[in-house]
Amino acid sequence: MTETKGKFDFAIDRGGTFTDVFARLPDGRERVLKLLSRDPQNYKDAPTEGIRRVLEEETGQVFPRDQPLDTSLIGWIRMGTTVATNALLEREGERTALLVTKGFKDLLHIGTQARPKLFDLEVAVPEVLYEVVIEVDERVVLKQDSCLLPWKDSKRIVTELYVTALSLYRSFRWSNHEKAVGALARRLGFIQVSLSSEVMPMVRAVPRGYTVCADAYLTPKIHQYLKGFTAGFKDDPNPPWRYNSLISDGGLTHMEQFCGSRAILSGPAGGVVGYAVTSYSQLEKKPVIGFDMGGTSTDVSRYAGQYEHVFEATTAGVTLQAPQLDINTVAAGGGSRLFFRSGMFVVGPESAGAHPGPACYRKGGPLTVTDANLALGRLLPSFFPKIFGPSENEPLSLEETMKHFHHLTQEINLFLSSNQPQMSVEEVAMGFIRVANEAMCRPIRALTQAKGHDTSHHVLACFGGAGGQHACAIARALGMKTVFIHKYSGVLSAYGLALADVVEEVQEPCSLQYEQHCYSELDRRVEQLSKRCHDAICARGFTSSQITTEVFLHLRYKGTDCALMVTAAAHPSNSQSCLAGDFRGAFTERYMKEFGFTIPDRPIMVDDIRVRGCGKSGIKSVHKSKIGHGQTKPIMVYEVTKCYFEGGYLDTSVYLWEELQCGNSIQGPAIIIDKNSTILVEPCCEACLTAGGDVCMTVSSDPHCTLGTQLNTVQLSIFSHRFMSIAEQMGRVLQRTSISTNIKERLDFSCAVFGPDGGLVSNAPHIPVHLGAMQETVQYQIRSLGDKLKEGDVILSNHPCAGGSHLPDLTVITPVFRKGASSPVFFVASRGHHADIGGITPGSMPPHSTSLQQEGAVFVSFKLVTGGIFQEDAATEALMAPAQYPGCSGTRNLHDNLSDLRAQVAANQRGSQLVGELIDSYGLAVVQAYMGYIQSNADLAVRDMLRDFAHRQQQQTGSLEVESEDFMDDGTPIRLRVQINKEEGSAVFDFTGTGTEVWGNCNAPRAITLSALIYCLRCMVGQDIPLNQGCLTPIKVIIPPGSILQPSQNAAVVGGNVLTSQRVVDVIFRAFEVCAASQGCMNNISFGSESIGYYETVAGGAGAGPGWNGRSGVHSHMTNTRITDPEILEKRYPVILEQFSLRPGSGGTGKYCGGDGVIRKLLFRNKVVLSVLTERRSTRPYGLQGGEDGAAGLNLLHRADGRVLNLGAKTSVSLQPGDMFCLYTPGGGGYGREEDAHRRPQTKRRRLHETFPERGSIFEYRMAQEGV
Repeated sequence: MTETKGKFDFAIDRGGTFTDVFARLPDGRERVLKLLSRDPQNYKDAPTEGIRRVLEEETGQVFPRDQPLDTSLIGWIRMGTTVATNALLEREGERTALLVTKGFKDLLHIGTQARPKLFDLEVAVPEVLYEVVIEVDERVVLKQDSCLLPWKDSKRIVTELYVTALSLYRSFRWSNHEKAVGALARRLGFIQVSLSSEVMPMVRAVPRGYTVCADAYLTPKIHQYLKGFTAGFKDDPNPPWRYNSLISDGGLTHMEQFCGSRAILSGPAGGVVGYAVTSYSQLEKKPVIGFDMGGTSTDVSRYAGQYEHVFEATTAGVTLQAPQLDINTVAAGGGSRLFFRSGMFVVGPESAGAHPGPACYRKGGPLTVTDANLALGRLLPSFFPKIFGPSENEPLSLEETMKHFHHLTQEINLFLSSNQPQMSVEEVAMGFIRVANEAMCRPIRALTQAKGHDTSHHVLACFGGAGGQHACAIARALGMKTVFIHKYSGVLSAYGLALADVVEEVQEPCSLQYEQHCYSELDRRVEQLSKRCHDAICARGFTSSQITTEVFLHLRYKGTDCALMVTAAAHPSNSQSCLAGDFRGAFTERYMKEFGFTIPDRPIMVDDIRVRGCGKSGIKSVHKSKIGHGQTKPIMVYEVTKCYFEGGYLDTSVYLWEELQCGNSIQGPAIIIDKNSTILVEPCCEACLTAGGDVCMTVSSDPHCTLGTQLNTVQLSIFSHRFMSIAEQMGRVLQRTSISTNIKERLDFSCAVFGPDGGLVSNAPHIPVHLGAMQETVQYQIRSLGDKLKEGDVILSNHPCAGGSHLPDLTVITPVFRKGASSPVFFVASRGHHADIGGITPGSMPPHSTSLQQEGAVFVSFKLVTGGIFQEDAATEALMAPAQYPGCSGTRNLHDNLSDLRAQVAANQRGSQLVGELIDSYGLAVVQAYMGYIQSNADLAVRDMLRDFAHRQQQQTGSLEVESEDFMDDGTPIRLRVQINKEEGSAVFDFTGTGTEVWGNCNAPRAITLSALIYCLRCMVGQDIPLNQGCLTPIKVIIPPGSILQPSQNAAVVGGNVLTSQRVVDVIFRAFEVCAASQGCMNNISFGSESIGYYETVAGGAGAGPGWNGRSGVHSHMTNTRITDPEILEKRYPVILEQFSLRPGSGGTGKYCGGDGVIRKLLFRNKVVLSVLTERRSTRPYGLQGGEDGAAGLNLLHRADGRVLNLGAKTSVSLQPGDMFCLYTPGGGGYGREEDAHRRPQTKRRRLHETFPERGSIFEYRMAQEGV
C-alpha cells in the first residue's frame, strides 16, 4: 500500500463532543476541520459530514447530505472513535450473557476482591457487563506429576493443558471446549459470540473474563456505528483496506476487525502516534512526554523511540487484557472543580463536565480551572465562538466567573486569621492554577521515575484544548527546557491517524525456558506467527517490502510474577540466542534499568510469544506550510492585553498563529491564538516557529521566589503535593531495588516522611494497617536513642512495644541531618513486609503462636547502618536468632531479607536527598513551617467533622457522649466510650473496659489501634485530607495497659494485626453509627509443605449504610488484599479451586441489605498442612438502625473418606490428597428496618468517567499498592 495519488485522504477522530478531521488533498495540501459529534438538526453523522464539506469546498461540486458520497475521489479513510469508550462508560453496550465454568458464576463480580477506593464505605464499584450467567459443567485440570489425587469423576478431563470457556477455565491453552460452546451459541442465533481463547489467549482467568465480556458487550455497538457510517457512501469496488480504524495499541486495522476489546483507547492512541512521530528526533533521541489536557481529565504518556505498551489496564472499572498504549489519565482538566477545604486549595477530582460546564459557560456551573485561566486573562472570550448560555448563542462570561471568584475569595479571607494578608481574586485564581499544575506534575514524575528515567531530560509535547495554557508552568516545575506544540495540536489525534501504520498482531501462550535446548522450538513458533502477520497485511494491499515484523517475548525470572514484554530490536541474534534476537541480553538490560539488579543464576521463562507486523503507510512527512525565505517580516501584534502572573498584571502581546512565519521569535509574556487552542508564553520563556509551522518554546528555570514562614494557603497545597511526591518516589526506589515477591510484586510496603519530633507528615501508599503506625516507631526511637542518633545511622525496628504492627513488617528509619543542626531536622522511613523472618512456621504468621518469640526475629532499636556502613553480620545474626527457641527456626530466606533491607535503606536515602533538595529551594525554617501547617490542616478537617457530629448528636440525644462494644469470638470484649468537646472539636476515645491480653495471638499493639482510628476518622471526614499526625491531634486515646489492645511486651500479636484491627473499626463505627459492620475478618488461609507455601486473605460482605447496600464479595476496612488469580493458583500449587462464588443470603436484611460473603472450596492434590486464622465464626457482624446482623463465617473440612469437620476459627491441620477445605466468609450487617425498604429512595446514577476517571500504569500501580 503506497501513498495515494490524486485522491483525498481522510483521518478522523470522532470524540464524545467534537469530531476532528484531517484531510490530505490531491495536490499535497492539508486541511483540518472541527465539528460537533452530534448535531442531528444539520447532519446524521459527523465524520461523513466532515468528508462531505471538504469534498464540496475543494472540488466546487455539490454533495447533497441526503445522498451517499461518491468514493471515487477518496483514497482512504482512517478513523479513531470513542464509540466503544462511551458505551463502556455509560453502560450502553449490547445485552450480554456470560458462559463460565461451573462454580465460578460470580468470579467477575468478585474480581480481585479489592475495593477501588480505600476510604469509600459504600464501595462503589462499576457493575459487571453481563446480564445473565450460565455455568457450563466442564473442567480441564492441569496435569501435575506430583499429584496424588485419586480421580473418580468421569466428567473431568485431565490433560497437560488447562481451560476456561467463553470465558471457560484455562481456555488460553485448551480452547476446544470454548469452540464447541461457541459453535452452539452461533447456531442458536447470537449476533456476537466472543471466545476468550480468541480475544486474548493469556493466562489469568479474571482479566481474560473481563476482556471477553467487554468484547461481546461493545463489538455490536461498534459494528452498528460503522455500518451506519459506511452507508453514507456509494458501493465501494475498491480493496478492503480503504477503511481502517485505530486500535488501542496505536495501529490501524480493517474496520471489520475493529472489536470492542481493542477499541477502548482508539481516540487517545491517535494523539500518542501524532506527537511521537512529530516531536521525537531520531538524531537527538531525546524522549518525549505527551501532555493532552482536556476538559475532564489529562492524558500523560511517554515516547522514546518505541511505543510503550501495557497488556492489562482498567477503564471504567473493567480490566482489559489486551495490548494498549500506556496512556495515563488523571482527574485534572479544564473542567476540574475548585474547592477551598479546611484551609487548603483543592482542584478536582470532581469535574463540571460538558453540562453544566464551567461557570463561564453561563449554565449555572461551578468554578473550574478554565474559569481560573479566564479570570487571569489567559483566555480571551473574543476568540471563542458564541455557543454558550441556555440558548447556546452567547459568548464566554467573564462576569459569571468573577462573581463566583469574589464569593470564594471572601470565604477564603474569612478563614484566614487577622495576622495573615488578605488575598485578591487574582491571587486566589493563580493559586488554583499552581495547585492544578502540581497535581498534573505528579503523574509525569511517576511515569518517568518508575522506570529509572530523569524527568528533566524530556521534551514536553503539548496538545489538547487546554494544555497550551499550562505547558510552560508544567515544564518549568519538572525541570524541562523544551515544549513542543504541533500546528495541529488541537486535532492531533486525527493527524496521528494519518501517520499511523497498519498493524496485525498475533500472540500465543508459551511455557518454555529461554535456554539453548528450547531455541529451535521458539524459532519454529516465531516463524509461524510471523508468517501469519505477513500474510494478513499482504491481504490488505501491502507489498513485502512495506511490511516489517517485530518479535516480543513475555519473559520473567522463574519463581517471580514480574514479567516484561521484551523486544530484541537492539540486540541482534548470536550463537547463544534464538534466531529472533538476543532476548536474554535485552531482558537483563531492561530488568536492570527498571529494577536496579538482575538474578543471573535464575532461569528465564517465556510466558507468551507475540509478533507485531506493520504495514508502512508511506506517509513519512508533512507538507511544509510555512518555510521561511530570506528575512522574515516583522511580527504583527494582534492586540495587547493584561495577563496576571506571579508578580501581578503584565502587558501581554497577542499573536495569531496563522500569521506567524518560520523563524519568528516571541518573548514572553505572550499569547498565541489558534482556531482550536490558546498558548500562553510565560515571562522569561521564548516561543519560535519551526519550518513545519509548529511552536517550540524554550522554558527558563524557575526563578527563586522568597517564601516566608507565614502561612500561604496556596503554598500549603503545593507543599502537600511535594511531601506526598517524596514518599511516592521513595516507594518507587524501594520497588525497583527490592528482590522479594512481597515487596517488588505485591507492593506490600509503605514509605513516609516525618518531622523532627517524629510526627507523620506524608505517607504513601495508604495501607490501612500502616496508617499512623510508623509514627509510633519513629517517636519511640527518638525517645530511646536521643543524642545517640548520628549522621550515617539507619535504624531497624519491628517490636510491638516500639510501634510495630507484627514482626514481618520491618521498619527502616533514617534521620535527616542538616549542616549546622545538632539533631535530625526530618526523618524518613520505609516499612516492608518480609516473607519470612523465622519463628515456628514458614511465613512467620503462625495461627497458634502464644509468645512473640514464636513469630520471628525481633528488633527494637537495631542500628542497621552505622557511619554509612551496612551491618550485614550483625543483621544476619539477629535474623537467625529465633532458632534458639524451642520449635523455632531462624529466617528461612536470609538472602531476600538482606537484599530488601538494602533496598529500604536506598529508598530512605532517596527520601533524604529529596528532603534536602526541598530545603535547598525554600530554606529549613520554611519547609518545617509548612510541615506543621499540613499537619494542622488535617487537624482542622478532623475537628470540623467532630463538631458537625457533636451538633447532630446533641440535637438528637442531648448528649455529647457515645459508646459501643463488640466481642471477639472467644468472648473478649472491646469497649469504647467517646466524649466530644463541641467547642474545641476534640474527643477522648476511651477503651477502658476492654478485655485483658489473651492466650493466643489476637493481641493488638497500640499502633494497630491508632491505625484503625486514623482509618475511621478519614472515612468519616469523607474527603481527601493529608493523612498525618494532625489527624490525631484533636484526639486523646486511652487504652488500658495489659488489655488486648495494649498487651505485655512478649505477647503474641500476629492475629491482632489482621483480625483485632477489624473489630476496633467495627466498634468505632458502631459508636458513631456510621454503617453496619462489615465481615470483620480477613479470613487468613495458608497451606504448605517442605517445598511450597501459600497465603491468602479472602473477601466477605461489606456493611450497609444510610443510602447504600453493602457490596458483596469484597475486602473491607483494614485490608484490601488482591487474591491470586485461580489459574495462577492452580498452576503453582497442588490445589484445585472447585468453587469461588458469592454466599447468597449471608448479608443482613434491612432497608439497605448487607453484602454477601463468599464460598471458596479448595481441593488438595497432595499432602499439606492447612492453617486458618479467622474471626466472626461465633459473633455475627452487627446490623444498625433495625437492620439484621450478617451471617457468621464457617470453616469446614471435607475429608476424602466422606467425613465433614468444623475446624473452628483458628487451627492447623494436616491434609491428605482428596481433602477439601470449604470456606464460608461472613456477610455484612443490614441498615434500617426491612419494612422501610419500599420507601428506599432512588440512587442517582453516576457517570463512570466521573466516578472512575483514572487509568494507565500509574493508576494500576497505586491500586496494586492499596490492594495490600
